[in-house]
Amino acid sequence: MTQLMTTAALLICLSASLAPGAQFALEQDAEGVSVRCDGQLFTRYIVKSGTKPVLWPVIGPTGQEMTRGYPMRDAQGSERDDHIHQRSLWFDHGDVNGISFWAESDGSGTIEHLEYLTLNAGDQATITTRNAWRAPDAAVVCEDVRQMIFGADATTRWIDFRITVKAVQPQVVFGDTKEGSFGVRVASAMPVDEQAGGRIVNSDGLTDADAWGKRAAWVDYTGPVDGQTVGIAILNHPASLRHPTYWHVRTYGLFAANPFGVRDFTGQAEADGALTLKAGESFSLYYRVILHAGDHQAAHIADAYERYARESVAE
Repeated sequence: MTQLMTTAALLICLSASLAPGAQFALEQDAEGVSVRCDGQLFTRYIVKSGTKPVLWPVIGPTGQEMTRGYPMRDAQGSERDDHIHQRSLWFDHGDVNGISFWAESDGSGTIEHLEYLTLNAGDQATITTRNAWRAPDAAVVCEDVRQMIFGADATTRWIDFRITVKAVQPQVVFGDTKEGSFGVRVASAMPVDEQAGGRIVNSDGLTDADAWGKRAAWVDYTGPVDGQTVGIAILNHPASLRHPTYWHVRTYGLFAANPFGVRDFTGQAEADGALTLKAGESFSLYYRVILHAGDHQAAHIADAYERYARESVAE
């Protein structure tokens, strides 16, 4: 009997090890690239939404959209139609040489998709793009190369972001403002303010409004979507500029990592989080976005961060 049980256990382990992993496919058209995981839509890279490229929709492992649909589509049901610039999942900043790439108004800058550098798919998918940050007069202030690596297992989906920004103008200043930079607007029922079970937790155990403006290695935003508890965690890799980053995470649903807004976040008038680059100089940011079922404990986000922190992000 013991031998039979051992044999059965070995067969189960062997079957698990031979089970096929997720398979990805990319479908490109004039407006962007759709990312499919095992035939189902995971997300879509849209080359221009408002003033910048975005990822939308972002669909988690339970099949629900986990970011707000407005303004890419009309607001639905109780979905808020505020902050039109908060478009699902994006990267920009609110003060670059005095120009806001965060807002969408007269005088704002635009981030123009220039080209794809990589489009690969298999057991993961990779999209790498080059983008120009243009002033209102169309002059290029800086450029970025952003690599997005998509992965999945039985319980989670994730996206690794490797972003390098390089100055084009003789001097480029990323100013000290809370309005930035790597952002998500969570799905409409998830925010803490909806009082439906939404919760923010950071790596130091601070929750909800107390997590705003604090430095942390990771933050998780959990709440209900279509009756199921799901969450989005953003992990900040130790190799990223000014790790651990500050977080512009709000109880109404904004969820952003921002290494520049030191004065705003600390309330110290003498603080200055600005970063100045000369032409050709660059900085890099590294984030992993994890889409999961359950809360941060059920998804083992602290353990996931420890694994991520040990990974090399060198290109």
